[in-house]
Amino acid sequence: MCAADSGASPRVDILTREYPPEIYGGAGVHVTELTRSLRRLTDVRVRCLGAPRPAPDVEAYRPPEELAYADGALKFLGADLAMAGDCAGTGVVHSHTWYANMAGHLAGLLHGVPHVVTMHSLEPLRPWKAEQLGGGYALSCWMERTAVESADQVVAVSAAMREDILRVYPEVSPARVRVIHNGIDTREYRADHGTEALRRFGIAEDRPIVLFVGRVTRQKGLPHLLRAAFDLPPDAQLVLCCGRPDTPEIAAEVAALVEELRRERDGVIRIDGMLDTTSVRQLLTHATVFVCPSLYEPMGIVNLEAMACGTPVVASAVGGIPEVVDDGTTGTLVGFEAHSDASGEPRDPEKFAAGLAAAVGELLDDPVRAAALGTAGRARAVEEFSWDRAAERTMDVYQDVLSAR
Repeated sequence: MCAADSGASPRVDILTREYPPEIYGGAGVHVTELTRSLRRLTDVRVRCLGAPRPAPDVEAYRPPEELAYADGALKFLGADLAMAGDCAGTGVVHSHTWYANMAGHLAGLLHGVPHVVTMHSLEPLRPWKAEQLGGGYALSCWMERTAVESADQVVAVSAAMREDILRVYPEVSPARVRVIHNGIDTREYRADHGTEALRRFGIAEDRPIVLFVGRVTRQKGLPHLLRAAFDLPPDAQLVLCCGRPDTPEIAAEVAALVEELRRERDGVIRIDGMLDTTSVRQLLTHATVFVCPSLYEPMGIVNLEAMACGTPVVASAVGGIPEVVDDGTTGTLVGFEAHSDASGEPRDPEKFAAGLAAAVGELLDDPVRAAALGTAGRARAVEEFSWDRAAERTMDVYQDVLSAR
């Protein structure tokens, strides 16, 4: 903490699972962009999981070999131990997601420095992960809870997320939870009318495009969009950019629905794996409508990416999405009511699918309105969401937790 004591900006160690080139979700995008902006303000070291990174001030950690047989959560805990030990000399540790939260918690104890946690989602609100992790889900919940309840400051990526944190973790004082919205790099995400990505994937330029971009996980609600797609206008193409499946079960369910849909209509195009930014940007730009059917979404960076490219959004009204998508101005929000069985699934799946189909269909039928929503979305992304502003507010958090020591 010498840097903090001398009045200089503190060294900050960012602890995360994801960091380029290994990014598979919104948390990874958040860490990447926030780190880039923070480095203009202070000394930042990144400690991530996975393969070695060539970049300076980035250290990667693999799970210990003796835990290679264990479930995922235990392997990550093993990597967290090494990560925590290497944080010596930092002024603040800042962890992202449960994969690295325990590293931050232990580093704070070991080195006597403040620990800041950014919450991108909450494990107890993703019960379908028990299907993915088995007993490891109980361990991931414990790792998250321990870190959050002990953190010096908790950052929520939306006001809705802040409410969830205080509800799920009542031991956390409201004074310790601050909202800092995700940002968007509107220089990188902008209208790109190139057509190389469309040609590569066989997407017709002269037909409407309904686009989904996301992981194949219960959280993202893809099966409900696929059921809605049976009722979309026949000339519409459905383009699915699918990240890797969480489990064999959800992979099989989605594959079966895609094949069933293809028997009923043409223009169903599935693209598997992570795409480069240029391809995503071109697909977003050419999409008539972008759809985010998430069942749980604390913020939803992908909606900001679509808006920044000038594309209207149809999204479920869950979590922090209404803080991003201005209903009736930049897109359409579809009502969602969760089932009472704590599964996270909709209470009435047919109603939810019908709502998605109706909202998308209305914009496909009115391209002038769709274009106007897209223009408004671009303006909102530029004016109200900025990574530089998020970094400045994050620096305020660091100074606050240092001053409190």
